[in-house]
Amino acid sequence: MKKYLLTFATLLSVITLNSCKKSSSESTAADTEKISVSGNAEEAKLTSPPFVPAAIGDRAAKKLIVRLETIEKTGELADGTQYNFWTFGGTVPGSFIRARVGDEIEFHLKNNENSTFPHNIDLHAVNGPGGGAEATFVAPGKEAVFNFKALNPGLYVYHCATAPVGMHIANGMYGLVLIEPEGGLPKVDKEFYIMQGDFYTKGKFGDQGLQEFDMDKAIAENPDYVVFNGNTGALLNSGELQAKVGETVRFFVGNGGPNLTSSFHVIGEIFDKVYIEGGSKINENVQTTVIPPGGAAILEFKATVPGEYVIVDHAIFRAFNKGALGKIKITGADNPKVFKSNKQ
Repeated sequence: MKKYLLTFATLLSVITLNSCKKSSSESTAADTEKISVSGNAEEAKLTSPPFVPAAIGDRAAKKLIVRLETIEKTGELADGTQYNFWTFGGTVPGSFIRARVGDEIEFHLKNNENSTFPHNIDLHAVNGPGGGAEATFVAPGKEAVFNFKALNPGLYVYHCATAPVGMHIANGMYGLVLIEPEGGLPKVDKEFYIMQGDFYTKGKFGDQGLQEFDMDKAIAENPDYVVFNGNTGALLNSGELQAKVGETVRFFVGNGGPNLTSSFHVIGEIFDKVYIEGGSKINENVQTTVIPPGGAAILEFKATVPGEYVIVDHAIFRAFNKGALGKIKITGADNPKVFKSNKQ
């Protein structure tokens, strides 16, 4: 009898605990909705990849004005290969947006007058119809404005949602928006912005000249290029990321897709922390993390040994044959206690 009573008590405590967790989770958005803003409205400072705006820290919630422009432009996809990119802010990925829970955001989306197509934006950080897509559908030369309150902390993808949606995303129309929790994220030494995307061209990988988008390949999910930050060499040579031994590095990583799931990995490093799917739950000691199209993750590691570390999608043919390759260079004193080469 005591055994059954003990089992019943254990089950009851588990149910009660789960119920408490559920209630706490459900109250999150309601609680942040009540946060009031203070001070004057401020223009958001946006950055191009691989850089991010300054950390929010412990500032109070405020009204934030975000201005983003859709721009269609020809740029380099690979050495000697050009592509007609559709962008937010003129880069692939688009400008990095940084805010905090409780911020009231006045969002301006302008479609450049030289654009050929209408565009809009679906921000996964928005609670509202279409993530703002319905409110921001704009023809070339026009501008739309809508307002939203940031309720949920996390790292979120934004993308164009104009039909055909897949084509707009495949041409480079995606980026990241970070909503920091109250008090901000823990301080680190370096932060970088990386997004993976798959591109579908009429020609094969490496074919020279201007390449057109291939809808048949996109539907078949057979990309010619899989790249970080819109170019096979974006994170190589002069674009290599830089850090020093002893520094803690944070990557904000997103996957624009439109089709392929990323197996994100840094060869020779282990992620000390991974904010799973860009949310609040943290996994530790992770070798490779999975990031789906339209998803993101926050990754942290401490640089302990100097050297060049290769960043890849560990679906490895994508790295060495389709372009999903980058590097971070760690400089500083050797650390033989951690790593020592005995090669003659």
